[in-house]
Amino acid sequence: MKLKTKNLLTLAELTPKEFLGLIDDSIKLKKELKKGKNKPVLKNKTLAMIFQKPSTRTRVSFETGMFQLGGHAINLSSNDMQLSRGESVEDTAKTLSRYSDCIMARVYSHDLIEKLSEHSSIPVINGLSDSFHPCQILADFMTIKEKKKKLKGLKIAWIGDGNNVCNSMIYGAALSGMEMSIATPKEFEPDKNVVKESKQSTKIELTSDPFTATKNADIVVTDTYSSIHNSDPKRIRKFLPKYQVNSKLMKISNKDAIFMHCLPAKREQEVTSSVIDGPQSVVWDEAENRLHTQKALLVALIRA
Repeated sequence: MKLKTKNLLTLAELTPKEFLGLIDDSIKLKKELKKGKNKPVLKNKTLAMIFQKPSTRTRVSFETGMFQLGGHAINLSSNDMQLSRGESVEDTAKTLSRYSDCIMARVYSHDLIEKLSEHSSIPVINGLSDSFHPCQILADFMTIKEKKKKLKGLKIAWIGDGNNVCNSMIYGAALSGMEMSIATPKEFEPDKNVVKESKQSTKIELTSDPFTATKNADIVVTDTYSSIHNSDPKRIRKFLPKYQVNSKLMKISNKDAIFMHCLPAKREQEVTSSVIDGPQSVVWDEAENRLHTQKALLVALIRA
C-alpha cells in the first residue's frame, strides 16, 4: 500500500482506501510471519524512536517490527537527547533526518509531533500524543476485521474518557464506515472538531449513558481514566462506578460482541477482571496486532 501522505499523525491524513489497505496488508504480514516468511524489505533502514513517555507495547512492537523487516530501531529517551538540554525540536528533526529513514515519537504534546513533521525530511509517525493515538487504532480495526470479517456497518460503543485513543477511533470509524456511540461524563467528551468532521462520513453519537451507547454494539471499548501523570482521585470518582465496563454492561451489547482495551488496564476501575479475562475479550490479539499494523505502516511510509 502506497500512501499519499508523508507522515501519520492523526489518521485524518489517510483516505478510506488507504486505511483499509493498511489493515489488509497487516493481516497479510501476520499470516506470512506465522508461516515463517519474513521478508527483509527494510534492510539497512533505520527508525529513530523518541520516547518522552514510558512504553511497553509501542517500543517493543516497533523495535521488533523493524528487526523482522530487516531494519534497525534506535531507542531515544528524553535523557538520551539534546532536547533535554534545550536543543529545539526543529534542529532535532533536521539532525535525525540525516541519520534515519523514519521517526516515531511518543510524546506529551501533539504540537511537538507537528513540529517534528514540519521540519523533518523523513516520515514521522505519531506513537502517541495527548490528542491522538493512530497506531493503536490501526491495530484495533485489524483486530475487528479478523474477528468480525468486516468493518462497514458495525457499531462501536466507547465507554469512559473521550481521550486521545477515542479521538483516533472516531477517525477510524469514519474511514471504515462503522458507527460509534460514545458515553462520557460531561467535560470528558472527545474533540469537538474530530466529531464534527467524522459525522460527515458516518454516525457518531454522544451520550452520558453507557447503557444507551452499548445497546446493540458489536464492539465495546474503554481505556484507563488515569495515568502515571494524572491519577487524581477526584477525577476517577467522576467515572466510577457508572462508566465501568462490567458483565452487566456487556449484556446490553450484542451476544457476539467483543471487548477491547488498548492496555495497560486498571482492573476493577474502567473494566472488571471478569470482562477483560472473559470470553468476549480480544485485548491480547489487539496488543499483538500493534506489531503487524506498524510493520505495514513502516513499509508503506519508508518504501514509498
